[in-house]
Amino acid sequence: MATGQKLMRAIRVFEFGGPEVLKLQLDVAVPIPKDHQVLIKVHACGVNPVETYIRSGTYSRKPLLPYTPGSDVAGVIEAVGDNASAFKKGDRVFTSSTISGGYAEYALAADHTVYKLPEKLDFKQGAAIGIPYFTAYRALIHSARVKAGESVLVHRVSGRVGLAACQIARAYGLKVLGTAGTEEGKVVLQNGAHEVFNHREVNYIDKIKTYVGEKGIDVIIEMLANVNLNKDLSLLSQGGRVIVVGNRGTIEINPRDTMTKESSIIGVTLFATTKEEFQQYAAALQAGMEIGWLKPVIGSQYPLEKVAQAHENIIHGSGATGKMILLL
Repeated sequence: MATGQKLMRAIRVFEFGGPEVLKLQLDVAVPIPKDHQVLIKVHACGVNPVETYIRSGTYSRKPLLPYTPGSDVAGVIEAVGDNASAFKKGDRVFTSSTISGGYAEYALAADHTVYKLPEKLDFKQGAAIGIPYFTAYRALIHSARVKAGESVLVHRVSGRVGLAACQIARAYGLKVLGTAGTEEGKVVLQNGAHEVFNHREVNYIDKIKTYVGEKGIDVIIEMLANVNLNKDLSLLSQGGRVIVVGNRGTIEINPRDTMTKESSIIGVTLFATTKEEFQQYAAALQAGMEIGWLKPVIGSQYPLEKVAQAHENIIHGSGATGKMILLL
């Protein structure tokens, strides 16, 4: 290590496995930004379910070991590499994609993946924007091609992507319905839903059918396709679309259910988003921050040393409202 090299605290993963493989190290070298890169002093980092799949080694994309997890970071620009002229030291920023990993005191990011964080949002809210809002925007605008006046049903609407989808859909003029547990319903209504149905009730699908009538629902944002997909198809309108954002297993469906209504099942992954698309989504979301409809809801918060507990809870906890955050 070079003399005078700054050191930082960071979480390192040396082998794939359970939450216990997340190791806190106190002497990790602070990365130095190269061409078109910036170094962010991390104030908060969002925790996403995908990070637990990557850590366990079961995900389709495996990072080279050892690595530092985390992508949704908010903080302050600490240093700027060559040709990263859009930023200067001290700028408040957020990103949905780090190079060196976000579970650390400093994180490196490509300058085109970093965005200014308006003063009206704090760093916890900044760390809650990234993956949830970009995913929700891609699902609604890019994949579902929603139009003002259409109806959208967001399953598990009290979660990270669900609340983001709720705020975006309402801002774009959609009729917004959601499913959530009883406790979460109030938060969901405060974040743009017109109506919330309790998914713990046995007959909640019938209640949705009664509410929407014969026309059905134009778009369904599906967070748990292996549980809901067959029911979703029965709820759709003519030409309706189910957008699959999350799935944890297999399910049997009857393809005939897609034929009579000429409905579509469309999968979404943020990893397929191009650089240009990210810039478009960011412009729309930054407008939402300035106008005030984009307001991330913060869920549970953990210090960096409790990251294993955070990984345990995000998968096995009862569907918490809002975004889980690591504080640095």
